[in-house]
Amino acid sequence: MRYRGTGPGQITPDGCPVELSARLPLMGEPEILHSAIPAGSSILELGCGTGRLLRSLAAQGHPVVGVDESPAMLGRVLDLPTVRAKIEDLDLQRTFDVVVLASTLLNAPPVQRHSFLSACRRHLAPKSALVVQQTPPDWFATVAPSSREQDGIRVVVASVVRRDPQVEVTVEYHTEGHTWTHSFDRWPVPDLDRDLAEAGLRFGRWLTDDHAWFMAQPYPLPEVPTEPTSSSA
Repeated sequence: MRYRGTGPGQITPDGCPVELSARLPLMGEPEILHSAIPAGSSILELGCGTGRLLRSLAAQGHPVVGVDESPAMLGRVLDLPTVRAKIEDLDLQRTFDVVVLASTLLNAPPVQRHSFLSACRRHLAPKSALVVQQTPPDWFATVAPSSREQDGIRVVVASVVRRDPQVEVTVEYHTEGHTWTHSFDRWPVPDLDRDLAEAGLRFGRWLTDDHAWFMAQPYPLPEVPTEPTSSSA
């Protein structure tokens, strides 16, 4: 299935309705991040969308840079530094104290997941940190058609199709007389330690009890041996 979206306004290549993304409320993400990283840390957010999280982190005093491939999304973040690029191709030739990969982008297919994690590693200094949001592991077995209300938006899980190993979902969003849909698939991460290690990263700690958020660190860069200097008698 991959990605599809419908509704008023522009739709990004991964099926995200831009107008809906600008309306979605924060759900505790800034607090999770801010409590886990040092004050004033520079932050690179990969897949920043309309700046929902990025703007909040900037307001907390973090120097931020956001990256997204959608010009329509970045058009909603004109007040902050951003870069238009695909995450897989990104190389800013600089590092940050913290790199954030939120919005469950980690649950992409394995090849794309490796590319995402490699992009994260390219922008991490030796003592910096990666903060990742993933789909909680229990979700894959428990997600089912349902409906809930959140901050004036009715969120309806309209369909769930399991095609081992991925799960395909269509979600409807209803608010103020508008309806958007987003169809997507989510892939589990069966061996997180292996996936991190393949990108030059190692697991740090869980930030939430449901294992939706965690921290990782880059492996130290190998030391380059130096040739012994010789001295003449």
